[in-house]
Formats: sequence, C-alpha cells, structure tokens
Amino acid sequence: MTKAYRAYAPASAANLSVGFDLLGAALKPINNAPLGDFVTVRPSMHEGCTVICSGRYAHKLPSDPKKNIVYDAYLLYREELRKHGKAVLNLELELQKNLPVCSGLGSSAASVVAAVVALDAVHDHALGEEGKIKLMGALEGKISGSIHYDNVAPCYFGGLQLIIGECGIISERLPSFPQWYWVSCFPGIKVSTAAARSILPAQYRRQDVITYGRHLASFVHACHCGNDKLAAACLTDVIAEPYRAQLIPGFDLARQYGAALQAIATGISGSGSSIFSIFTSLEAAQEMKEWLERNFIDNEDGFCHICTIDEQGARVETIEE
Repeated sequence: MTKAYRAYAPASAANLSVGFDLLGAALKPINNAPLGDFVTVRPSMHEGCTVICSGRYAHKLPSDPKKNIVYDAYLLYREELRKHGKAVLNLELELQKNLPVCSGLGSSAASVVAAVVALDAVHDHALGEEGKIKLMGALEGKISGSIHYDNVAPCYFGGLQLIIGECGIISERLPSFPQWYWVSCFPGIKVSTAAARSILPAQYRRQDVITYGRHLASFVHACHCGNDKLAAACLTDVIAEPYRAQLIPGFDLARQYGAALQAIATGISGSGSSIFSIFTSLEAAQEMKEWLERNFIDNEDGFCHICTIDEQGARVETIEE
C-alpha cells in the first residue's frame, strides 16, 4: 500500500473593490462544493516528476505537462531542498483542476498553493511555513510577471487577508463578517490579468488616491471594530472597476440588479471576469444567484455559488492507495 498526500486550496477573491492588490478573501460554498484545486502527490518509479491532470477545467491547461505550473512548483521546490542539502523524491503529481483559468478566482494561486503544500507534506514539511509561502509567491509571480500575494495569502492561510509586505510580514488576517453571504459568479469568459492591468491608467488623480486610502483604512478599522455597516459603506472601487467594467459584459446590469435586492456591494473579483455580490439575507443571495445563472453566465463553463469566507485555507490529508 502506497502513502500519498492530497492537498486542497480554495478559490479566492482579490481586491474586493476597496483593496486593490492589498485584500483577498478565501471562498467556501455554503453547499460544501469543492471550489478550489486539489493536488495529489505519490511516489513514482520514474526519474524526476510526472504530471497528470483531471477535473472540469483540465482541458484548458497546456497539453505539455512540463508547461504546467504544478511542474514548475516541483522544480522550484527541488531547488529549495538542494539549498538545505536535501534531495527531492521522484513523484507523480496529479492536479485536479476545478477552477477556470483567467477567471478572477485565484486559479493559478490555488494550483500553486495546493502543489507546494502537498510537496512539503511528502517531504516531512522540510520548508516550513515561511519557506512555503515565499515559494508560492515566486511561482505566482512567474505567471503574472510580478509577485502578488492577494490570492496566494488567503488561499493558503484562509480568511480575509490584508497584504502587508513590511518588516518581513507578508499578510495579516482581518476579522470578517460571518453574516455576509458572498454570491460568486464566473460567467464562463476569460479576462487575462495582463489585459486587465493594461487598461488601467498610468497615473491617478490625487482625489482618487486619497479616496482609495480613506476607504481602505476605514474598511480595515471597521473589520477590527466589527462595524459591518461602515465596512459595507467602504466597499467601492475608484482604482480598477471604473476601467475594467467594460471588459465584463453585463456587469453594470448585474450590479443594478444586486442593488435592487439590497446587496451590500457588487464588485469585480480580482481582475475578472468573475464578480461577487454580498448580502446579509440568504434569500436575497439565492435570488441573485438564480438571476446571474439566467442572465450573466455566458456558456457551459460558467457557474455561480453562494459562499462564506473559508477560514481554514489550504489543507492536506494523507491517503492510502
């Protein structure tokens, strides 16, 4: 009987309107559906690493396994072990790809986090927490062109994360609001991070920068004080949404419908194309979900879930095969 390790990393919503590149939340469907990626590692007789893919969105990945981010994770993990004078095992990595790419749900981060967590588990946690999170950031940076932790941090640590990046602190968990229901919807179309970033202006007006800082600071304050009304009032985006909305057909109409249902806020998840609407009423959240499924989802790749914050983040289990 062979011992294998299976890691799960949840989807995440970054920016959250008020915190461009500085906020991210891990998501968990209330029906306990797996909204995230799994990576299973098992010993292999073959030299190095072999990668196999399964799951709903496996066909969207590169056909060459060596171009898969999970394979890159193995290579970088091997380099880190060598720095510690240790050898990497020969392994088979199976990626169950449940998150669509270029969706605004932290798809690449979920694959990266699950891969690193599983690799570290099979190597008796050789890197430790700090080593793992830095490796995750490096892998995510390889995809996006620069290191961003607004998906990696919530995906790995769970909860609502504020990205710090000072004094050796990557992020800190913020108190969240358990009474909030997050309706997360992927319409089935792709918006590349590169396209979403290129559409943003090179410079911003002073008043917009001040508004951004005021809203973010007030939101963080509201989280620590448990003031949900103040937190909700700050969930507006003056940095990205005014420009990125045009990349997502039907976004403005979805926001109007959410407002009619008394949504706390409706915004773009990450760089899109997924969106989120927040409600305090489960009944209203269910109505929003049904409306989005009828009017916002564009094709069979799309989906919609009512979520709460996933406080656990990435986890790994041992399985006997």
